Amino acid sequence: MSEVRAALLIAAEAHLARRAWSAVRMGEVAASAGVSRQTLYNEFGSKEGLARALARQAADGYLAGIERTLARPAADPRERLRAAADWTVAAARPGTLLRSLLTGCWGDPLPAPRPARTTATAPAQRRAELPLPGPGDLLAAARDRAVAVLNESAPPRTDPRELARECECVLRLALSRIVAPPVAEGAGVGRRRGKVTGPSPRAGGR
Repeated sequence: MSEVRAALLIAAEAHLARRAWSAVRMGEVAASAGVSRQTLYNEFGSKEGLARALARQAADGYLAGIERTLARPAADPRERLRAAADWTVAAARPGTLLRSLLTGCWGDPLPAPRPARTTATAPAQRRAELPLPGPGDLLAAARDRAVAVLNESAPPRTDPRELARECECVLRLALSRIVAPPVAEGAGVGRRRGKVTGPSPRAGGR
């Protein structure tokens, strides 16, 4: 990502944190980033293009955060998965793009990107114009990354399919907590689950 594009996204995020997306002005975003309005349009094409780029960045940031959390040293892989689930809940706080991406619920305060109508030439623009992942797609991507990381330290007889199911289950529990937070905040999401990694009980005789 170019320095200009990164600066514009940072500026747009700062404005979005203070006001609804409908009140964010392209000229103000450009001024905050220290570039011209034309440079902003050259980079994103339109306000809609900027919205798509912000949402894409939020999705990428979520998946990167899942990997970082799972990569932290821990004696038990279960603890890392629990930490990733709890981190998901914390990151998807109300009013964030990540929350809208994970739930599919958009409102006036946040940009709800529509499909791109034009074909960009720059690689970063082309990627930003790709369809955004839906809640199920984003959850599946997070599950796959969790499986890839945890499988490296899982016991030898761990069934990859069981591991994938457990990862998805814990992440879906995190999503349910985002959509309908518990009345009393207790232990983290993952602690509502028991064993999340290890040999499959059905693999004993294999």
